[in-house]
Amino acid sequence: MKLFVGLGNPGAKYAGNRHNIGFMALDRIAEDHGFGPWRRGYQGMVSEGRLGSEKLVLLKPETFMNLSGQSVRAAVDFFKVELADIVVFHDELDLAPGKCRVKQGGGHAGHNGLRSIHAHLGEAYGRVRLGIGHPGHKDAVANYVLNDFAKADQIWLEDLLRGISDGAQALAAGDGAKFMTAVALRTNPPRASTGTEKPASAAPKLAKEPKSKPTAAATPAPEAAADPQTALAKLKDFFR
Repeated sequence: MKLFVGLGNPGAKYAGNRHNIGFMALDRIAEDHGFGPWRRGYQGMVSEGRLGSEKLVLLKPETFMNLSGQSVRAAVDFFKVELADIVVFHDELDLAPGKCRVKQGGGHAGHNGLRSIHAHLGEAYGRVRLGIGHPGHKDAVANYVLNDFAKADQIWLEDLLRGISDGAQALAAGDGAKFMTAVALRTNPPRASTGTEKPASAAPKLAKEPKSKPTAAATPAPEAAADPQTALAKLKDFFR
C-alpha cells in the first residue's frame, strides 16, 4: 500500500491558494483514476483506489498546514505504511512556476507542512515538489502563498496537474523517472520540427527553342556579266 499526501488548508476560502496545490494534485488523481468518494478520517479527507497493481490511499490533512503531521501520523499508524511508501505533494517556492521535482528524504527547507511531518515521522518519506515561484522577498511569502493562483497561471497549472495524473501510476510503482517524463510531456511537450519542408519540385522548365536567326533578305543576284561576243560586235559597228 502507498500513501499519497497532499498539503494545503481546508475550506473554500483557501481552495484556490498557491499553498493548496498539493490538495489540487490529489483531487486530479482521484478524479481521473476513479477513486472512491472522499470521506473524513485521520483528521483529514481520505479517498482510496488503485493505480495499476498498487492499492493507494489519498490523504488531504484538515489540521491546517502547520499541523499536517498530526493527520499524516494518524493515517500511517492505521494503515501501517512505511515511510518509503509515503509521497507528499507540496508547493515549492524555490522552483519556477510549473516545474516539478521528485525527492526522497532530506530537509523541510522551512516549509511548515513538511516541518510538522518531520516532527511526527522523521524525514525519510518522499515528496513531489510543485513549483509556484517566489514573490521576490521573504516578507511577501505569507501573503503570496495564501493568495489564489492568478488567471495567467491557469494554463501551466492545468498542464502540471494533468501531467501528475498521467504519471501517478508510475510514481505509485516507485518509478520517479517515468513519472517525471509524464509530467514533462504535459508541461514541455515536444515541439514540432522547425525545419522548413523542401518545396515541391518545380515543373521542369521547357527547353527554349533556339531563336531562329533572321533570314537574310534575298540578295539580288548580280547582273550577268556582259556577253563578250555582243560587246565585240558593238565595237565593230562603232568603227564602221
